[in-house]
Parts: sequence; C-alpha cells; structure tokens
Amino acid sequence: MAKTDSFKLIAQNKKAYHDYFIEDTYEAGISLAGTEVKSLRAGKCSLKESYIEEKHGEMLILGMHISPYEKGNIFNRDPLRTRKLLLHDYEIRKLSAQAQAKGYTIVPLKVYFKGSLVKVELGLAKGKKLYDKRETIARRDIEREAQREMKESGR
Repeated sequence: MAKTDSFKLIAQNKKAYHDYFIEDTYEAGISLAGTEVKSLRAGKCSLKESYIEEKHGEMLILGMHISPYEKGNIFNRDPLRTRKLLLHDYEIRKLSAQAQAKGYTIVPLKVYFKGSLVKVELGLAKGKKLYDKRETIARRDIEREAQREMKESGR
C-alpha cells in the first residue's frame, strides 16, 4: 500500500516572518503523546511564543501550546510541556553551530500533518531591526497599491 503525501496545515507562526529574516528551513518530526495527536487533528495548536533550543545533543521545542484533548481525561499532558524534535545527529550539529553564530536563532514556522505523521518546519532566522520591519510593511503596501492600480486599469 503506497503512502500518500497529503499535507494538512495545523498551525503557522506568522509572527516569525514579521520578526525575523528566515535564512533556511528544515523539516523535523516531533515526539508526541496520543492525546496530543488527537488534539492536533482538531487543530488545537499555537506557535506564537515558541522557540527551539539545543540541550545535550537534542533539539527541544519550548512554549508550543497544544490544548488538552477534551475526551483525554487522565492521559492529557501539560499543554506547554517541552517536546523533543526528531532530527538526525548531523542536522542537530549543523543547526546548533549555525544558531550559535551572532544574531541567529531557530524558530518553528509551521506544524502540519504529512501523511499520518506530525512534522514541524524549522527556520534558521536572523532578527529584524525596527527599521527593517517598517521597510517590509512599506514594500508590502506599495505592492498592494500597484496590484490595485493594475486591477482598476484592466477594467
């Protein structure tokens, strides 16, 4: 039986794209309990204040909120618990070396189902300054205005 590569987005960290320049992206699995997966299938996840940290040769995601499953009773876990990311050793070494460079951090960008597996897209990011954020907003407004002008002139 062939495994289908269906893609279902659960949560996206839009704030990361606003606060950081995303240099590179990686895909990682995540270690979860059964009730957490059921809660993710219902779309109960938030990445707003989450970040990635390397400890003892493992990548951990902190601050990721997965709401407790309604029918989970005693099997529910803490919604903000630290979860282990599933990466190869060479990927962990590469990411941690790049993250130790000045101004870089690793942030989760998306959580999604790939087939039946839960995956996290990680981004190697460099922080934006306030003037960078203003420039991004101004560029987006100019592009939006140009699209509006082209749409009106086409009529």
